[in-house]
Amino acid sequence: MSNYKIILSGGGTGGHIYPAIAIANELKSRFPDAEFLFVGAMDRMEMEKVPQAGYEIEGLWISGIQRKLTLKNLTFPFKLITSLLRSRKIVKTFKPDVVIGTGGFASGPLLKVATLKRIPSLIQEQNSYPGITNKLLAKSVDKICVAYDGLERFFPKSKLIKTGNPIRQDLLSIDGKAIEAKDTFKLRHGKHTLLVLGGSLGSKRINELIEKELEFIQTQNVQVIWQCGKLYYDAYKRYNNMEDVQVYPFLNNMDMAYAASDVIISRAGASSVSELCVVGKPVIFIPSPNVAEDHQTKNAMAVVEKDAAILIKESDLDVDFENRFSQLVNSVERQNELGTNIKKLALVNATKDIADEVEKLLNHK
Repeated sequence: MSNYKIILSGGGTGGHIYPAIAIANELKSRFPDAEFLFVGAMDRMEMEKVPQAGYEIEGLWISGIQRKLTLKNLTFPFKLITSLLRSRKIVKTFKPDVVIGTGGFASGPLLKVATLKRIPSLIQEQNSYPGITNKLLAKSVDKICVAYDGLERFFPKSKLIKTGNPIRQDLLSIDGKAIEAKDTFKLRHGKHTLLVLGGSLGSKRINELIEKELEFIQTQNVQVIWQCGKLYYDAYKRYNNMEDVQVYPFLNNMDMAYAASDVIISRAGASSVSELCVVGKPVIFIPSPNVAEDHQTKNAMAVVEKDAAILIKESDLDVDFENRFSQLVNSVERQNELGTNIKKLALVNATKDIADEVEKLLNHK
């Protein structure tokens, strides 16, 4: 049997969406007759990105609880009940053979309904510190695929499988594409290229840093591809008028952006770290301090401890950035060292390994 019905749920940020798409693509290659349905949160980026990847998606009226006491929190019980009812209807109508969750608010109601109906289920936790949704689901799902050691602190050990995080398959073939990629972005071949990534939604602090340091960066013979995020694009698009600076709300051709880059500045979300290990370029991590248990710093430190990246805390940027950046871009030896070391940490078979676990669930159904 290959005409399986598979639901994938997760979203809110690229860190939840792209792993789900990568898993779906791998399963589709194995089961061309299978039917796929994504379930996400209304008005979040998955409602745009999933259809672009060629899959249908249903939206739930759901969002998280704000850490501060706000009026939005008053609507949460209504959103949760509505989303559970909607999820029940989706599951009843679609009749999935397996349900996969990759984190984010929408995966909570959908997987809760699926597990109550005893539908085989799997969650994929990207981070070194799990989100609340996956922690709540852990007892009821069948399998939990993780990317870091030590997660038995949060999940039943018997359900854990260390697979790594899914990455886009086009990133596996960027070697040797530097000239083509630089031509794609109309970049100069005699200059270093800095790629700036603040996560799928953009980073206020990284954007502020790049704005402040643009002239200094250019004194280092560096040109810039700057993904500032959709929310910030109006504030920074004027820098497209500067020579050797390209500002984008979002980069759809990430493989070419990575291939064109010589040095990368990035947040340290789990999916970003996994991708950057595969890409094998020198990275300066600037972790977000505004996440649960400071897990981005922990993600980055797992790489830095192997002498495979540089970490600068947000609080140290004003003092340390110029010195550490210039040291890196002016040392080809150090760039090669970091690039080689980070590539050794790549778990390139993560997507296939997760799909193997899904296939086992389908075979035991």
